Amino acid sequence: MSGYELLARDLAACGRDGFTGEVRVSGSPGGAFHLHGGLVVAVESPGAPGPEALLLRSGRIGGEEWAALVRESGGARWPAAGLIAHGYAGAAQLRVVCAMSLQDAAFAVVAGSVDGCERGPAAGPPPAAVAVGEPPTRLLQEASRKLRALLALPYPVRPDRERPTPAPVSCAATRLGDLRCELLAHADGRRTARDLAFRTGRGVYTVTVEVARMLGEGLLECVDAPHPIPVLLPADGGGLGPREPMAPAAPPQGPPDPDPSALPRRRPGASGINETLTPEPNGGNGWKEFFRLRNPTAR
Repeated sequence: MSGYELLARDLAACGRDGFTGEVRVSGSPGGAFHLHGGLVVAVESPGAPGPEALLLRSGRIGGEEWAALVRESGGARWPAAGLIAHGYAGAAQLRVVCAMSLQDAAFAVVAGSVDGCERGPAAGPPPAAVAVGEPPTRLLQEASRKLRALLALPYPVRPDRERPTPAPVSCAATRLGDLRCELLAHADGRRTARDLAFRTGRGVYTVTVEVARMLGEGLLECVDAPHPIPVLLPADGGGLGPREPMAPAAPPQGPPDPDPSALPRRRPGASGINETLTPEPNGGNGWKEFFRLRNPTAR
């Protein structure tokens, strides 16, 4: 049984049992799934920036202000009440950050190697938990679908493998979007996509996809060109299929399936956030600028 299949089996059992506690995943990068009543409410992994990293790198709050909020809250790892009370972020924005972090950490665990899983009681309140949890099977299926789509790109990369450098490009690179400019500024041949995600304060999935695309477009290059990496996930994402590719099945009867190489898009409203985001009264950046780094060098 592969590591992914083991993780899928154990998390599915947690969902059926209505388990409340932690599932600790050993491996590289590994992580921890926090569940409440059989639903995943938070995921932590050293392979993906946590919600605090995303918030700090957004420029909404500095390190000193964050430390003061942690002290004010009695050492809470995620001082949500203080963030809202002091006007650093709104409640809806924090819910978005927590949901993004959960999905991204699950992807990081699936994209790495899983050596084993251990179910146990929670060591404390889950950090940055979402209000409405995710069914564990659906969460893993989405993470594995992202990985398959990523590896179907012409230059597939893994979050912790390739270490790109900027390729010789013309001045047209100055007209690239903010994320690409940031990646060109920080890619130095030593940083992986995971490292670049922490450096820029972006999701590891978003950064890894962009690195793969920029390699294909000649904006980035690797000393050793990346080679296609076999996908070791079951085709159905449910943890029950074989690891090796199977012989082609007979053509299905009915409408064709969507292109499996298309990068997945989140269904609008899936996060459960329905309220309208309005500009800040102090004239600061709107929500569209929430994750735009103020990095003059990158621009």
